[in-house]
Amino acid sequence: MDHDHYYDRIDEKLEELPWYVGEFIDQKRRQMAATTLLNYCHDYIIFFDWLIAEGFFKGPRQEVDLATLEKLTLKQIESFLTHLETRLHNSKPTVNRKISSLKSLFHYLQNIAETPELEPYIYRNIMAKISFNPVKEDIETVANRIEGKILHDDEYEQFRQFVAFDYGKRYINNKKRYNFHLKNRERDTALISLMLGSGLRLSEVSSLDLDDIDYKKHSIHVTRKGGKEQFVYFSEQAMTDLQEYIDIRDTRYQLPKKEKALFVSTAIGPNKASRRLSNRAIEKIVEKYAAAFGKPALSVHKLRHSFATRYHKENNDIPKLKKHLGHSSVQTTMIYTHMTNKEMKKAIDHMDRITRDDLDQD
Repeated sequence: MDHDHYYDRIDEKLEELPWYVGEFIDQKRRQMAATTLLNYCHDYIIFFDWLIAEGFFKGPRQEVDLATLEKLTLKQIESFLTHLETRLHNSKPTVNRKISSLKSLFHYLQNIAETPELEPYIYRNIMAKISFNPVKEDIETVANRIEGKILHDDEYEQFRQFVAFDYGKRYINNKKRYNFHLKNRERDTALISLMLGSGLRLSEVSSLDLDDIDYKKHSIHVTRKGGKEQFVYFSEQAMTDLQEYIDIRDTRYQLPKKEKALFVSTAIGPNKASRRLSNRAIEKIVEKYAAAFGKPALSVHKLRHSFATRYHKENNDIPKLKKHLGHSSVQTTMIYTHMTNKEMKKAIDHMDRITRDDLDQD
């Protein structure tokens, strides 16, 4: 899989960061997904900019030295975390992600990196004293929160049909919107159909190249969280929709032969250059159709939940679902047992109601 576009962006960000961050990121390239490393770089830029703004270091971001990190106090780090929540309006899970980024960097500086004299880069690691925000919800609470925001039963095919045909019919009198849908109909249908038929993560979908598809086995080669490579199976309907899109992809989007990205954007700008759909572009596509369909809470991640709920309902095989979704813990996968159990209770209640109605009529 071609991750050059992510690594180019990582290298650009590293030019804006101190040298030891570059060492840390290089050490992690073999172990972590490129998207995760890029997020790390963004987190570090926010952190070093805060250090400078607060006066803990005077100079450009690239020159923040190790001594500055070693002298940081618990109170100062807590102040940074408060800044993330109150000034940048980060949610507690987002703050936890930034804490994790900094913990990884500081751990590297204290326990892995060595000077020529075989000494650690820093002796004092303030991030080791920082705890994560308590945001853990029990499985049933998570399941209940998700349950009303995903697709159920006939809605899977209804949503696919809406993307493929009904959206265009609805806006047939809006020439601009209608023509835009007409141009991207096959691509958008293939995109939605693949996510509904595979449960892939957003980053996994946006990173896909043409060569990652095995047409005979109906599987796709993906790099999962942590850099683990895996072949993921997808539905026959998704295969049909993908084939229709690929048949028109090169000519419709005026692509050069060297373009490997599976999902590409419409040619725009003075050079009329098409390019790989970004994570945000895919999110906006899903948001557009979801809002028009009448389920505005439906997102890329909710499509993943929709797939997983349907899979468990039809197969009742948690180990296989865990492997398919790329979950590291079975506890994460267990969410879907609670969701389908709730659906089963609704079905039984419905049966009871029908039986009571029949008895009343008798």
